[in-house]
Parts: sequence; C-alpha cells; structure tokens
Amino acid sequence: MPILETQELTRVFGDLTAVDRLSISVEAGGIFGLLGPNGAGKSTVIKMLTTLLPPTSGAARIDGYDIVRQSGMVRRTIGYVPQLLSADGTLTGYENLLIFAKLYDLPRKDREGRIQDSLAFMGLQDAANQMVRTYSGGMIRRLEIAQSMLHRPRVLFLDEPTIGLDPVARKMVWEHIGQLREEFGTTIFLTTHFMEEADSLCHCVAIMHRGTVRAIGAPEVLKASLGKDEATLDDVFMHYAGDTLESGGGYREVTRQRRTARRLG
Repeated sequence: MPILETQELTRVFGDLTAVDRLSISVEAGGIFGLLGPNGAGKSTVIKMLTTLLPPTSGAARIDGYDIVRQSGMVRRTIGYVPQLLSADGTLTGYENLLIFAKLYDLPRKDREGRIQDSLAFMGLQDAANQMVRTYSGGMIRRLEIAQSMLHRPRVLFLDEPTIGLDPVARKMVWEHIGQLREEFGTTIFLTTHFMEEADSLCHCVAIMHRGTVRAIGAPEVLKASLGKDEATLDDVFMHYAGDTLESGGGYREVTRQRRTARRLG
C-alpha cells in the first residue's frame, strides 16, 4: 500500500519549472531512490514533501495527510536528514538528542528512554557525552539519523546521506538505515549520486531530468530495459539523464558539496 503519493506535483520559480507534474507512488516499508543530475529537481521535491516549500500546483499525501492542508501532521509523520549538517558541534551527542526530543514534543516521561534507545541503536552510547565536534563523519551522520528517528516517523527522508563519507563509514550508515527499516517498518526516501548504493539498496528508483521523471521502476527492471548484457544503473542513469544536462552542478552546488564533505571528513 502506498504511504507517499504525488499527483502532478509542480514547483515553478519565475520562468523556471523546477519540478514538472511529478506523479509517483512509494510503497510502505520500502526504500525509494530519487536520482538525477544536479539541477534535475530532486532537492525541490524533497523540500516540498517535507513541507519546507509549498508547491505551485498539484498535490501530495504522506500517510494520508496532505502536505499543504495538513502540514503539521505531515511533519509529525516524517523524519528528515538534510545534506548539510543538522547536529550542533558545540553540544554533546546526548544534548543534541535532548533538543530534538523537545522539538518533537516528546512527553517528558518518554524522553530519556527514547534518547538512550536511539543512542544504543546507532552505536553511540560510548560517545553520548562527547562533544559532536570530536565525532567522525560517520558518527555525525548516525547521530543525525538518531535525531530524525526519535519520534518514530513513518517516512524518513535522506538527502545525500553518505556524501563526504569514506567507504567504511558509508557501509556502517547504510547498515543502520537497513535496521531501521526492518525493526520499525520505516519507509526510506533518499537522494544519492552513488549508483551502486541505489542499485543495492533501493526497491524502486526514479530518474529525474529537467524537472520530470524519465524512468521509474526496480533497478533490475530498468537495467533490463536497456536491452544489453550486464547493464549497470550507471548506464540507465546516463541513458535517461546524462545526455544533455550538466551533472557537475554550478558554483554554489559545488561549494555546498565540498563544505559538507569537509565537515564530515
């Protein structure tokens, strides 16, 4: 059963249509990957679905709640880990989680138990009282995921969750994300530029190009659609989105990505 659906979701900025009549359906409990070059519209989609940006037209519902008319309920239903850092380096891991517990309005009697459970689940118990500025990149990402999961969201949005991480840290982050899905039934909606991640982790991927979805389906199905032996998801990506759109991003995009990588490195 779909937990997230959009109907012709559109966002226009002046003369630019950043997202053009997006219609997708995401099944509950799965991992959905939104792929595409920089500038394809992925971040705009995430911002609309997390209620940070109102759509120009169209509609979307998450767990039955309309993202515009019932935005407060949507925010209680979702978790969000942005690409830029959301943890405060001047506080300890525990203090960061306590702030988020208050922001999510968790009952006082439940806060301590939920924080300790989150620290244990993410393997951060021993670092709970250390300043976050001393954490490694992988530890910071795990803390941010712990923050976003304190209120047990039905859907977790991850925007480039492993950017700037080394292969070992990336593997550990994804192991924990997989455990979240298995233990709590959390639906994962992610963006990534790592095709091997999307291929191995996602049950369904959508490839965006100039604001529209050009292909959607299970990775194996999309690879088979190319009609050639040993096709990869990189091949699928290039086929649908790599021919005309510059995938390197502009100055601001490159600066933002390098800043994120430096902070997590």
